[in-house]
Amino acid sequence: MKLISIVTPCYNEEENVEVVYREVKLIFESLKDYRYEHIFIDNASKDKTVQILKSIAKVDKNVKIIVNARNFGHIRSPYHALLQAKGDAVISIVADLQDPPSMIVDFIRKWEEGCKIVVGVKKHSEESLIMFSIRKTYYRLINRLSEVEMIKDFTGFGLYDKRIIEILREIKDPYPYFRGLIADIGFEAVKIVYTQPARERGITKNNFYTLYDIAMLGFVNHSKVPLRMASFIGFVMACLSLIVALGYLIYKFIYWYELTVGIAPLVIGLFFFASVQLFFIGIIGEYVGSIYTQVKDRPLVIEKERINF
Repeated sequence: MKLISIVTPCYNEEENVEVVYREVKLIFESLKDYRYEHIFIDNASKDKTVQILKSIAKVDKNVKIIVNARNFGHIRSPYHALLQAKGDAVISIVADLQDPPSMIVDFIRKWEEGCKIVVGVKKHSEESLIMFSIRKTYYRLINRLSEVEMIKDFTGFGLYDKRIIEILREIKDPYPYFRGLIADIGFEAVKIVYTQPARERGITKNNFYTLYDIAMLGFVNHSKVPLRMASFIGFVMACLSLIVALGYLIYKFIYWYELTVGIAPLVIGLFFFASVQLFFIGIIGEYVGSIYTQVKDRPLVIEKERINF
């Protein structure tokens, strides 16, 4: 019997972990030809998430738990859990049930047809219309700027053959942009469209910083366009400045006594060029920070304990 690994990252999800466990268990009760393991990786939750998971793991050996020593963030922790899976195929599902567990059946069916990567693509969502629109805009922007073709509206929810997981294990990236890695590997991904349901219990653990972090990670890990924009715009602005300077010089020679420039153009120009410089220094800083993270080469997470492995 083939082994399917389900990976669920969680942080302060005491309202959801038991529900997602039961839904996954119910699905595999109908899939008699497969064994499964459900790996929960907890990012040092401050609520009763770990306590609930341990009570489940006592009675169900299919449930495996990794408890991190501290919160290692929403990028490193889920990726580490994927690399610990031993299944013939690995499926990533979030704890808040916004990745419908019912799609496990569809993923496995496509995988059995020979597909190495099967991903869920959310064309519609019951979340905030503003956030959904911002996300769609971001996916399209990064797809245009990236050196490889990204999967639009893909959050990481999908099935990955063990061959894909083996490739990911060979990639030594201490701060990976998972969606970009899946695109960069090059295997064709089969897409299954779904509508993302709204979160029913608890509140999202994402905030502006975490969303900004993953957005910038996508740009700096898979595109040099922002850096080249800095060079290109700097060159264009230098040319425009030279033209304006020459224009003022000629105008001054022609109307020596009549022309008075005033302080306003100087102040406006100074603040404009300073803001442009600061913006692109920030862009360069993001790339330097990414390089710094790679050079440190620290482990993805430090585990506090494992259960049922």
